[in-house]
Amino acid sequence: MKKVLLWIVGILAALCIAVSCIWGGEIASIRSVKSVGGNKYLYWMEYKASYDLDDLIKSDVDENAKLLDYVIKRIGKGLPLKIKSSQVADENGKTTTFNCTSFQAVKAQGEGYWFGRNYDYFKNPTMVTVSHPKMGYASIACSDMSHFGYTLQKLPGSFATKLNCLASIYAPVDGINEKGLCTSIMALPRQASKQNTGKHRVGTSVIMRLWLDRCATVQEALDLLETVDVRHDAKVGSGYHYFVADANGDCAVVEFDPNDGWKTLITRKCEEKNNMHVTNHLLHQKYFSTEPDPALGNPLSKSWWRYETVGAYLDTRNGSLSLDEAQECLSLVRWQDLHREDGLIEDTQYSNVYDQKSISLYLRNWNDYETTHQFNL
Repeated sequence: MKKVLLWIVGILAALCIAVSCIWGGEIASIRSVKSVGGNKYLYWMEYKASYDLDDLIKSDVDENAKLLDYVIKRIGKGLPLKIKSSQVADENGKTTTFNCTSFQAVKAQGEGYWFGRNYDYFKNPTMVTVSHPKMGYASIACSDMSHFGYTLQKLPGSFATKLNCLASIYAPVDGINEKGLCTSIMALPRQASKQNTGKHRVGTSVIMRLWLDRCATVQEALDLLETVDVRHDAKVGSGYHYFVADANGDCAVVEFDPNDGWKTLITRKCEEKNNMHVTNHLLHQKYFSTEPDPALGNPLSKSWWRYETVGAYLDTRNGSLSLDEAQECLSLVRWQDLHREDGLIEDTQYSNVYDQKSISLYLRNWNDYETTHQFNL
């Protein structure tokens, strides 16, 4: 009997060692998931598993379903896991795209810049992911957890229900890395990039993970952009443009030409200004308009009004803000139960201010503008 017990203990020990070797990083990541400040709709995770961005690029992951399949393959290692995104168009083809505001401004006190960002969408839980990859820069990034299967009714409570959180490493919607490079994404309805030059294809959020892991400056981000084709998932029913800003004050908006093979369009900060901002309409001079136009952006979420409001606020302060002012700027254009003309109700899921000098994130979740959560590397 003693020999049998020893044999069973040996088998169990071997299994534990095998599981630890195979899924040690994933298990540690899942165990780190926790709600922030008692807020059951805001979560934090330290991603400790390995990931291979070169392999991701070679896999030509350019659709949400492909990305989730790729995540399952990487973390499941043969297990029958399933992750489903909610970011798709409905049966009538109507899109439920997120509509956001972002800016870079000079810090009024001390050196450096603020990077502000409202994520306007619907009422979904939020994930803050901190990562320290072996081959890349450390970063803090935010994700909309509905993109990898969570809702207000389905939240990461038990170990098993936290599994989907691992997908957040591939699904940032804004973030900052250890070099102070920040990036955010804004929706452009019906303008899904379909770049097809023969380079490897990357999807909506993958390009942002590449920037965070591999780029220290805006120029490096733009150089990296030239090495891949960026393709947005047509099933989502929306396209996007990106804002990239570095710790030196350089910034650019990345867009794609809908009338010329989705060629990349770059808009840089005006030389006479120390700030730049973007909402949900095209900014490149080829398409820029001061009048709301559904062919150029999203009038439903008042993109042009938000753009003018933020611009005026920055101008009255010469583009130089305190942290309180950066947060106030975002509060001027946030939504709380915005009833759109298409019948949808939109909210500001969170408001972020990144300190590009100290590499910190100040987050206010779901219109709770009395509470600021701070995150650091």
